[in-house]
Amino acid sequence: MKTMAGTTSEPLEVLQPEEGARHNEAFAELGRGMQAALETYSNVHRGSGHNSLTSTHLYEQAREIVLDDVGLDKARHTVVFCSPRRAELLQAQLGRRGCRTVSSRDIGLPLGLRALAVARNALPAGAPFQPGGGTARLVFPNRVIWARGADKFEAGTPAIVNVIVFARALQLIRQFGKDAFLEADAEQRTAADILYHDELEKFSGRELLAALRPTLIGQRVPVPTLEGAKPFINLDNGASTPTFEPIRDAVCQAWRQPEQVQREIVREVKSICAGVLGAPPADYDVIFTSNTTEAINLAAESLGGESQDGIRPVVVNTILEHNSNELPWRRLPGVTLIRFPVDDEGFLDLDALEALLRAYNQEGQHGNKRIRLVAMSGASNVLGVFNDLAEISRIVHRYGARLLVDAAQLVAHREVEMAACGIDYLAFSAHKAYAPFGTGALVVRKGLLQFSAAELERIRSSGEENVGGIAALGKALVLLQRIGLDTIQQEEQALTEHALRGLMQIPGLTVFGITPDSPRFSRKGGVIVFSLGNRMASRVARELAEQGGIGVRSGCHCAHLLIKHLLDIPPLLQQFQGVMLTLFPQMALPGLTRVSLGIENTVEEIDTLIDVLDKIARQPAAEDNPFASKTTDIQRRMDDFARAAAQRVYAQL
Repeated sequence: MKTMAGTTSEPLEVLQPEEGARHNEAFAELGRGMQAALETYSNVHRGSGHNSLTSTHLYEQAREIVLDDVGLDKARHTVVFCSPRRAELLQAQLGRRGCRTVSSRDIGLPLGLRALAVARNALPAGAPFQPGGGTARLVFPNRVIWARGADKFEAGTPAIVNVIVFARALQLIRQFGKDAFLEADAEQRTAADILYHDELEKFSGRELLAALRPTLIGQRVPVPTLEGAKPFINLDNGASTPTFEPIRDAVCQAWRQPEQVQREIVREVKSICAGVLGAPPADYDVIFTSNTTEAINLAAESLGGESQDGIRPVVVNTILEHNSNELPWRRLPGVTLIRFPVDDEGFLDLDALEALLRAYNQEGQHGNKRIRLVAMSGASNVLGVFNDLAEISRIVHRYGARLLVDAAQLVAHREVEMAACGIDYLAFSAHKAYAPFGTGALVVRKGLLQFSAAELERIRSSGEENVGGIAALGKALVLLQRIGLDTIQQEEQALTEHALRGLMQIPGLTVFGITPDSPRFSRKGGVIVFSLGNRMASRVARELAEQGGIGVRSGCHCAHLLIKHLLDIPPLLQQFQGVMLTLFPQMALPGLTRVSLGIENTVEEIDTLIDVLDKIARQPAAEDNPFASKTTDIQRRMDDFARAAAQRVYAQL
């Protein structure tokens, strides 16, 4: 009988009706809180729209709830949310300074979370042990200004929804008892029932896409704007995607299954990943992680342990990379990192790549240095380009190197065939594939990870503890496959072309990267970055939220080197920005505004974006003061919106 995720015990007595009702009520309240959080879900901390503001508010309140649960002073302590393995690594780094740990496993929820409550002044200085997205405030070619506080140790997009659910569960335990989620009178289902069967299973292709869209959680939620309440428009899918009712249902069902069924879910989702990604189980392992960043850090950790008999390993990156696929390679002792350039549209020069590999690995022009790995994005989170992975892989393997693909922006948008393309490592996150419940994966050719058997088991068990997130990933991939990635590509490309043609007509607006008239437009995804006259990108994003209820993203998009290249910021100015950011942490830096599309978006939403942007472009530009922070009436109303949403989630606050 199930007691808590990952443990078993002697059979317990059958629950009495009133006790079963208590457990069911606790789960029902937890489900209502999660539903409320999903209705205004977005990535946290760096967004501009109503949803990002609300999710950030909920996430930070979760820290306070944990501190209250363990009885620590909120002014002197903070909370770091980690996967189980990451928590172990941080605890080891903290040493005797110690921390208080609260585990989702110990309260009976398979969320794969550890909350480490630690004194603020005890957090280690310097570089984090797992760098990546969100851990850096500013990145230079040869140095990094790291984030402050807990953010530095929460590499990549955190398990936002799981964190909020975890905090709500701690509240409910006070009401329903410490065993509220340790046992439940729920109907047992099979993994196949949860992952493959739903009310939409009779549909496929565009018919399924049309039937799925109305089940989007949070669609058309009214938000305050300067012109009154308007339905929220999410154009920030590149940061994180919302989810759909069948995926949410899979999560809720997985939470309440006995351990045997949960193990079946994990095994079946590995099979789903292998099938969707063209990675035969005989040749590839699927290792679940918390996100793409943790997956790439695992690959880097493994590479750092390789012995090459006097050979000095080289890793080739591109200037396109997200920090999650750049920063981990910097920290490897004895490893040289080369950043390969791209053209104005974001594509690699394949002849130049072959020449580089030939010079290092065949002709020995660089002494005992050899390129061991090419680590590159499958799709850029800034320029939205899809490089030719099959041809890149052919070149890479011709010269004895391996290929790692950051597929965070790829898996939900294009077909991937790992074996056919010869991809050795592939990392991706479920939260960019309509399953924002804290799961990612590293799919790797067997035998490449250089960990001890014991450590590899710790890695596996850490990721597999988040059974709900794994079920969500499996369900999302099944739905995407039933729609068809070719159908999704056609839909998104038509919407992208419509958006680009409209944006390019706006006075003073400059689009970066591929335009519809490019002969390579078929290799463009639904990610568009632009600048608008002399307005700061953060101001444009804020005005889109305030005037149109539109959520986008602005700044450097965790791709600092690429943004500086696109904006042609000279090295001296970059250094000056670093000094100013150190002196004035709240200072806004130059960046670009990003629109990123998903399968839920419509032509009407794009037309609204174009209309609002055109209106903004024709308004007198207020002077941007990067040091100023003044609160307006609309900002107060947006804050009120976030607080009201938090009250719906954390009902007893």
